[in-house]
Amino acid sequence: TVGEKTAFGDVSGDCEEKGITNMSKAQRTRLASGCEGVKRTTGQHPGGIIVIPKYMDVYDFTPVQYPANDPSASWRTTHFDFHEIHDNVLKFDILGHVDPTAMRLLQNISGIDPRSIPMNDEKVMSLFSSSKALGIIDDLYDEPTGACGLPEFGTRFVRGILELTKPQTFSDLIQISGLSHGTDVWNNNAKDLIEQGIALKDVIGCRDDIMITMLKYGLLSKDAFDIMERVRKGKGLLAEQEKLMIEHGVPKWYIDSCKKIKYMFPKAHAVAYVIMAVRIAWFKVYHPEYYYVSYFSLRCDAYDIEIMTKDIRQIKARMDYLLGKMYSNDPANQASKKERDLYDTLEICYEMKARGYSLTNIDINRSLATDFLVNPENNHEIIPPFKVIDGLGDNVAESIVKARSEKEFISKEDLLNRTLLSKTLLKRFDDLSILDGLDESNQVSLF
Repeated sequence: TVGEKTAFGDVSGDCEEKGITNMSKAQRTRLASGCEGVKRTTGQHPGGIIVIPKYMDVYDFTPVQYPANDPSASWRTTHFDFHEIHDNVLKFDILGHVDPTAMRLLQNISGIDPRSIPMNDEKVMSLFSSSKALGIIDDLYDEPTGACGLPEFGTRFVRGILELTKPQTFSDLIQISGLSHGTDVWNNNAKDLIEQGIALKDVIGCRDDIMITMLKYGLLSKDAFDIMERVRKGKGLLAEQEKLMIEHGVPKWYIDSCKKIKYMFPKAHAVAYVIMAVRIAWFKVYHPEYYYVSYFSLRCDAYDIEIMTKDIRQIKARMDYLLGKMYSNDPANQASKKERDLYDTLEICYEMKARGYSLTNIDINRSLATDFLVNPENNHEIIPPFKVIDGLGDNVAESIVKARSEKEFISKEDLLNRTLLSKTLLKRFDDLSILDGLDESNQVSLF
């Protein structure tokens, strides 16, 4: 946004352009203060749709901008962000989401309808507090839970919550989803209360919990609702609301917890996340080969096929090296975004190897363009696609698959001529031993 000095400079520049020489410094400062905080650039939310009442105009609420400063764009964006205008207009989030995409992929490759998966399978629920159900066969593996790679529960932050709370039921997971998505709900709040002995089910997890709890203590519906609304928006409690809670016997720790909260997750949203996580966890327990195909195809942002195909000890050594960089205090030795993304990928490789599953090398005759594939001859092996090679885009990968479907490659020269592969990428294929068995050229030697 525009800062104080920039705003003053803009006003002075405007005066100069228009030939205004008699404006006082106080007036310039006043005009500049009105420009402070105005956005200098504009982005675009992928799917936040603001709805304006028919009898009003968008300009009654906000100036509009071209997304990414593109005057030819068909959509306009609001100048103000959601928090500035959420009390005045309705906003829909119409978003793309990787979880439903993953569910469709799992259904396509397994033939199992995700909606038929139970929500109370004991082995599946145990993943959120123990890794035993994974059937680990390598002693090196030491993860305390099996939640690694599960949507919304696989981050190091949420896995830390799982380790502390040891959830047993679906409702416990809903509570944890609320705790991990709220602001100032877990750290310095519910975490401390749980460590002091308060049960997970009693702390404030989702915004709905507040109203339900207030009703249990005998508050009127309107008062319970108003308290919930203030707390979930981070506005704390009014003096009269706190007095009312004390009169109805609400514990002091609960009131203090309400005062710390800045934002709270709605329970229905948490339920949707947990349903998705449980469905994917079911595949992780009962059909690991499909789970790993889905994870590597859709949820990874970085690959290193050389290390991913190595044994578990080499993978763990690379993870330890990357972890050292991620937590390094040396500015010259900080982990890049790609290295952080690669750590997440290797974490799943590490788990997969510990369960007796593995990645093969890329196969010029069987690899797909962009999706991983279960080896039809051995369901404990996953065949990676061509896209995992750095610098090889989707179009190049698809050109290889298309050419292969027309006729088998007879040489490296043939591969180069019939696909979009560059000589640099061909050399990379050679370095990775993908082309072992292929002759250099189409020319057949008789001697």
